[in-house]
Amino acid sequence: MTNTKATVLGLGAMGAALATALVRAGHATTVWNRTPGKADALVDLGATAAATARDAVAAADVVIACLLDADSVHEVLDPVADVLTGRTLVNVTTTTPDQAKEIAGWAAAHGAVYLDGGIMAVPDMIGLPGASVLYSGSATAFERLRPLMDLWGESAYLGEDAGLASLYDLALLAGMYVMFAGFLHGAAMVADAGVTATEFARRSAPWLAAMTGGFAGFAAVVDGGDYTVPGQQSLVFSDLGDLLGASAAQGISTEVVGVVQDLIRRQVDAGHGEEGFARIYESIRQPA
Repeated sequence: MTNTKATVLGLGAMGAALATALVRAGHATTVWNRTPGKADALVDLGATAAATARDAVAAADVVIACLLDADSVHEVLDPVADVLTGRTLVNVTTTTPDQAKEIAGWAAAHGAVYLDGGIMAVPDMIGLPGASVLYSGSATAFERLRPLMDLWGESAYLGEDAGLASLYDLALLAGMYVMFAGFLHGAAMVADAGVTATEFARRSAPWLAAMTGGFAGFAAVVDGGDYTVPGQQSLVFSDLGDLLGASAAQGISTEVVGVVQDLIRRQVDAGHGEEGFARIYESIRQPA
């Protein structure tokens, strides 16, 4: 795909990073943002700034929406829907799966081909090893545009269901945010002992990285549905009472670890205390 005409709508940190990668690769790139001035650095690189969203969409074969939320996508594109006909809309705005499906249907009704994208990277990672973008929607569009999208990171196609990329994106973010919250909880625990968050991070990072090796084992147990498989740490042994008590003694919130303790206790109270820790999956799948 040589010199594809692309438009990027939305020039926040991520949108600007996506546009920069396109310009540097030689693609004719038009950019638009509601706030004037955000396109200046990209114009210096060789992008073309459009005065209106309509002009931006009309200038491209591929329209990349990197906006605030699903409502923003409609606010920007509803008034120019007629110009989308015959074009491909790649929406990398964070949405829920249902919102992604709704936008996909809306795009199809206006004659546009649709791809939804979940960016698994921060702006500084775009174009570098470790960045990846998950896609769902039109398989034909994915294959056609893959050389362009690979400029941002490793491209992975999940299926025709437009909501899949968003589903995976948010599911992966769930693990990330809970991990971050756990780290910050630990940093708060040791603070009164004179341990800085920086020092705690040096010990936490290799420990947490090593623990991710347990994911495959948990996954095998969950997929097999047998939480009595030998070798698992039991729910009774996993009780977080000491962790909660120590946290309270330090005068910090117990909310982060308290949630996990509640998931454990539900299974123990239901008679599954000798089964493996992975069984809290059932507490999550079947909310109280």
